[in-house]
Amino acid sequence: MRRIAMDKLEAWKLSPHRKPLIIRGVRQVGKTWLMTQFAQKHFEGHYHYLNFDMDPALCELFKTSRSPKVILETLAYRSGRPIAPGDLIIFDEAQACPEAIHALKYFCELRSDLFVLLAGSLLGLQLARPPSYPVGKVDFLTLEPMNFSEFLLAQGEGGLVDCLRNSSEFEPLPEYLFEPLSTKLLHYQTVGGMPEAVSAWCEKQDLTLARQIQQSVMEAYRQDIFSHASAIDAPKIQKVWQSLPRQLSRENNRFRFSEVEPRSNARKYGDALQWLVDARMARCVHRVSCPGIPLSAYEDPGAFKLYFVDIGLFTRLSGIEPSVLQDAPMLFREMKGSMAENLVLQSLSPQFEESLCYWSMAKPQAEVDFLASLSGIVVPIEVKASTNVKSPSLRVFMDKYGEQIPLRVRFSMQNLNLNGNLLNIPLFMVDEAKRLMLLALEKQKASFSSNVTQ
Repeated sequence: MRRIAMDKLEAWKLSPHRKPLIIRGVRQVGKTWLMTQFAQKHFEGHYHYLNFDMDPALCELFKTSRSPKVILETLAYRSGRPIAPGDLIIFDEAQACPEAIHALKYFCELRSDLFVLLAGSLLGLQLARPPSYPVGKVDFLTLEPMNFSEFLLAQGEGGLVDCLRNSSEFEPLPEYLFEPLSTKLLHYQTVGGMPEAVSAWCEKQDLTLARQIQQSVMEAYRQDIFSHASAIDAPKIQKVWQSLPRQLSRENNRFRFSEVEPRSNARKYGDALQWLVDARMARCVHRVSCPGIPLSAYEDPGAFKLYFVDIGLFTRLSGIEPSVLQDAPMLFREMKGSMAENLVLQSLSPQFEESLCYWSMAKPQAEVDFLASLSGIVVPIEVKASTNVKSPSLRVFMDKYGEQIPLRVRFSMQNLNLNGNLLNIPLFMVDEAKRLMLLALEKQKASFSSNVTQ
């Protein structure tokens, strides 16, 4: 499989300002695979893989000394292999050893001639609470589930990916591309982006096996909850996690604690919800009162939506059969819309530095699915699951803030098109969203300048 994060690792390797790199991400998202593939490709015979979960004695070494000299000499003695300048050292499952995280500070300061990777589930790294976090002494890379482009690459569909990446004139895609991309997007909504499930689908086209793997991933998450959370908090976290399909099945899918348990509130379940967000098992999107920069300054902490980290886990936990996705009845309409939102959010989140938000107002009732901060402006984003794109909400938003908004974006199953300041992006092109938005803004500026000159 081809992971786009490999490009980031290769850029880190070449950077003159390189620091030890912490790779974060949920369990079973492919961190170990990525690091070992990188090692075999660029450091064959010159890398050292160490796993704190498999070898608890390693933790004792870091507890007794933080000196890179002592640590490296001991590691070399234990393995029988010298660790030379220019070698790569991989510390895996670091949530089991908080002291190793702290030691990265000294590797940065005293052994910059080494390449150091450290990984563990974000869950473990958040809760490990190292004695002194190495602020300013480490780089970070967050590994997300595979996006749709990686899903296509895993199936040998590099040609389709190239077509999506090379589209720059906002011309509609030809039908012979639109149809297969739509079909494969449907597969992606079912399989999702967890690497093992993707591998099962690509190798055997076996949806049953892919769903069994999804179930094992969710079981691993459940085990993480009960292993890392307190005995009091773990059942609450599990209840919040299990409530997400219900939360997202309503027309207004704003998170409600009453869906977790009748008459419950943030005081009882707020910490459990935050635990899921910190563990990256769920993504939180806050409501903002107006489209100001930065968006975070206008967030309402009490109004938010919660989405799944991966669209495949969404469909699996919801119990949605693949056949339902293709021809959904009206009763399924809201869930289908939330699935499209989850798909878009999953892809957009890594593309933007600032977290996405949403906007709504009560009178007249209107809601814009997402707001993104791009080049100093706010871009409203509407998500539609089909070719039906009728929606008064974006018009209400534009009537209220139109002078501040040079571009609006709609994701749907209509073809690529730029009509005035409305950019329609097919859902299967969501990985190209930021690039297309920037191109559309440039075109808007060019058109504005031309009109001024005339």
